[in-house]
Amino acid sequence: MRRRLLAALLGGALLTAGLTGCGIPANSDVQVDGAGPAAGAGSTNGGGSQPVTQAATDDPKEFVRNYLAAAAGEREQADYRVKQFIAPEAKSRLRKKQSSEIALTVVRLRESPEARSNSDGSYDVTVRVQQVGVLRADGWLAPPAAPETEYRFKLRPAGSGQPGLVLTDLPNVLLLSDEALHSYYVEHTIYFWNSDQTQLVPDQRYLPSAVPAERRVTEVVKWLAGGPSDWLAQGVTRLPDGTAPINNATGSDERWEINLAMPGANEPRLARLATQLAWSLSELSGQLDLKIQNQNRLTVDLKQERLDNPAYPTIGSPERYSLYDGAIHPLSFAGESSGTVPVAAAANKGIVSAALSRSQHDILAALVVTRADRKQRLMVGSGPDQVTTFNGTGWYASVGRPTWLRSLDPQHRYGLVVVDKRLYRFDDLAGLKLIPLPGPVTAVAASLDGHRIALIVDGALYVAAVSLDGGVVSVGQPRRLVTRLTGLTAVDWYAENQLVFAGSELRSEGRPERSIYQTTVDGALDTPLKRDVGAPVTHLAAYPAHLAAYPGGPAGGLPTGSYMYEANRVAYRNNPPDTIKRDQVLDVAPPAAGAKASNPTVPFFLY
Repeated sequence: MRRRLLAALLGGALLTAGLTGCGIPANSDVQVDGAGPAAGAGSTNGGGSQPVTQAATDDPKEFVRNYLAAAAGEREQADYRVKQFIAPEAKSRLRKKQSSEIALTVVRLRESPEARSNSDGSYDVTVRVQQVGVLRADGWLAPPAAPETEYRFKLRPAGSGQPGLVLTDLPNVLLLSDEALHSYYVEHTIYFWNSDQTQLVPDQRYLPSAVPAERRVTEVVKWLAGGPSDWLAQGVTRLPDGTAPINNATGSDERWEINLAMPGANEPRLARLATQLAWSLSELSGQLDLKIQNQNRLTVDLKQERLDNPAYPTIGSPERYSLYDGAIHPLSFAGESSGTVPVAAAANKGIVSAALSRSQHDILAALVVTRADRKQRLMVGSGPDQVTTFNGTGWYASVGRPTWLRSLDPQHRYGLVVVDKRLYRFDDLAGLKLIPLPGPVTAVAASLDGHRIALIVDGALYVAAVSLDGGVVSVGQPRRLVTRLTGLTAVDWYAENQLVFAGSELRSEGRPERSIYQTTVDGALDTPLKRDVGAPVTHLAAYPAHLAAYPGGPAGGLPTGSYMYEANRVAYRNNPPDTIKRDQVLDVAPPAAGAKASNPTVPFFLY
């Protein structure tokens, strides 16, 4: 269900990514508003298609675009496909590597390639790029390694009666455009247990879309045995050292067999591995026979395993709220359920930001309140239906929007908040503990699994792993994500492996513009959701689009890919795109005669 839902939702988003991946057309002012997240685990972006493997075109720009897709697909054939584009005298420029060593430099074209024709019939083509990352053989998109902002190519006619063009001079690196990444690869999520093995944590990988199902099973097992992506490692647990597939997985849609070497494979460890495999192979159903050193040890019904062991905490139906005159109020939209205010009236005043979260049978509330001198403090509390008792921090110059770290352990109720441009952990007693990070921090948002966060540090977007060992919250080395936007002001989680964020972009006509974008957790996707916002986005909140597709997720509720934001003290929603009006705010008194009504501000979700 999850695969079908996300694949259907993302057709439009991927088309948009394809149209915008090579720069913003100079004559286009189209706004893409409300697109869903990119393809989820197990869904196919490219429908099994393969990149162009020959260069029969006389258009030098098209030729280079095709070349930037040639390395896509299975690694064993990457070198062969690329060399079909290269003149015989230039093929030595690319050193042949083993498929396990091949790493593809993924780039985003800032604009259309520039081509110049020469008197001898050759062409010089320049491609200006943004470095996105390095796609490794294990499917992980590592951070960028190259400094180049442009690449130059020289082309000539193929000659000898052959149509098209060939490369005579080219960069000595295997390049892959982000368009080709999304066209010819599957975004596939695998899962690792957190440090105390109570929660699964997603890790995004890429697999050529043409790879058949049985090969996908084998690759997923290799990925799990190889360990998590580097940036995620601090927040998760690896499989035991020495774990490795003995041979390829076998089977069909109804019965699969995996044979592993796995030291210390006792029953609890195998049970955890079964859950890990069921979610990492979430597009498959049927039975999985798990063998250790050729011995049958466990048979798993993949679908039932996912039902019995949800990837995320069970949550209720989502509800929308906003602030109105410094107090929390429910929002009411047609077709959506509205809740009651889960904060006692005595505490529901002077609020400038808030985060509400469900934790088993309790509501967790973190409120940022202000006083006459504009100093701010964080107030934290919890309760079964309505939070009546709060604990407070000291007063500070500024306190950002707080975020709760969701956990299956009711004893570990922690969140993160930015105070005076530094990141702090808070607990349900409002105790603050500094988490040192380089650079000024202006925003933080936590994923639903509670072990990954997004940060805005010095105006740039980062992700980091979070560990909760023994109740001690620590944050791993942040990874910077590449995006077209600069001067970022707000961020939230848009889906399991998706972020929505706001900042400034320089349009092709040289005009800066405030925009809202979405990206993947590795920065590979960079798709505009809303352009020309008109003012800096000061608040941004999203409802993760993948929740309803999971066992335990809410039925119905909000449209997929819902987010709300505030700009210039006006609140907006994206489904449908519109301002949030006063008459959509519940339980507010009408303004006095002749008085101007206030605007709803700081919209957010409770789920």
